[in-house]
Amino acid sequence: MIAREGWTRIAIFALLAFGVQVFAGTVWALPLWLLLLLVIQFFRDPDREIPQQPGAIVSPAHGRVIAIENVVDPYVERRALRISIFMNIFSVHSNRTPVDGVVVKKWYEKGQFLNASLDKASELNERSAVHFRTKDGWDVTSVQIAGLVARRILCYLKNGQEVERGERYGFIRFGSRVDLYLPEDTYVVAQLGRWVLSGTDIIGFLPVSER
Repeated sequence: MIAREGWTRIAIFALLAFGVQVFAGTVWALPLWLLLLLVIQFFRDPDREIPQQPGAIVSPAHGRVIAIENVVDPYVERRALRISIFMNIFSVHSNRTPVDGVVVKKWYEKGQFLNASLDKASELNERSAVHFRTKDGWDVTSVQIAGLVARRILCYLKNGQEVERGERYGFIRFGSRVDLYLPEDTYVVAQLGRWVLSGTDIIGFLPVSER
């Protein structure tokens, strides 16, 4: 399955490669065919099997867990547990909602395009944040962060919109990061350095007791 964000680009590269193949031959067209394959793999968007365990938090991004730490959520202004996931150019770049709930608020901030694996990228890079609230009242903030070569963050959610866990909600082009701010007493199952699949892999569980 190909993400809709990539259809136009794939079509352009396919036409270019075909045109060069016809008028200049295989040798000249080969680099364009290889580039077309890279574009197709970047915009792939496979179906995901979404876990249904109560309280499960699924990964919003496909990538490597680079941080698990206690911080202050700068959007909801509360103590939180932050899990950061770094996506390289070979990751699936569709982002998925981590929990069931309602979109409380969205933010978009312009910024720099530093390497997304750096800690300061959370504060300095261009980013788009979404505050979700579950039916039990737990707050979860998911932040899409642009990377070194990323130049476009897409978020399709609206304030007040109800979402289901694992639902496709956005896309970041060409390498980036997602920070997830969770309640401090979240039970974390994600591990530093390990890869996680967006929408499929559980990275933690919300606290059992309702507030």
